[in-house]
Amino acid sequence: MPITDDAALDAVFDADTIAVIGCSSSPGKAAHEVPAYLQRQGYRVVPVNPFADEILGETVYDTLGDVPVEIDIVDVFRPSDEVPEIVAAVRDRHAERGDAGTVWLQLGISHDEAAAEAEADGIDVVQDRCMKVEHERLRS
Repeated sequence: MPITDDAALDAVFDADTIAVIGCSSSPGKAAHEVPAYLQRQGYRVVPVNPFADEILGETVYDTLGDVPVEIDIVDVFRPSDEVPEIVAAVRDRHAERGDAGTVWLQLGISHDEAAAEAEADGIDVVQDRCMKVEHERLRS
């Protein structure tokens, strides 16, 4: 079952590093504003987007597998139909490196089957929730 209770959601925010799949270089888009907010809150944001070189002053990586640093959360700003492929990459990384222990699917994004597969591998999943909204609600 994806995380839905406040205590478990709050615990997710004890992380340090968040890889943002689909991070946008366009101010005004949620995929830019949410990571910028998280960065201002002290999280290290690692953008993943094959169409940019730098976002929010950080080096951008083409794929999750290219990210050289340890990741706590993989925050997803891609359509629901892309979630299985993304979760497969998270599961591979989690198995190989032991990091990427949480997948957060942003507001409007969900995929129950992929979530169940991730959870079977010991990865926590949050679906259809905005990290900024939940952080503000639980931590402000």
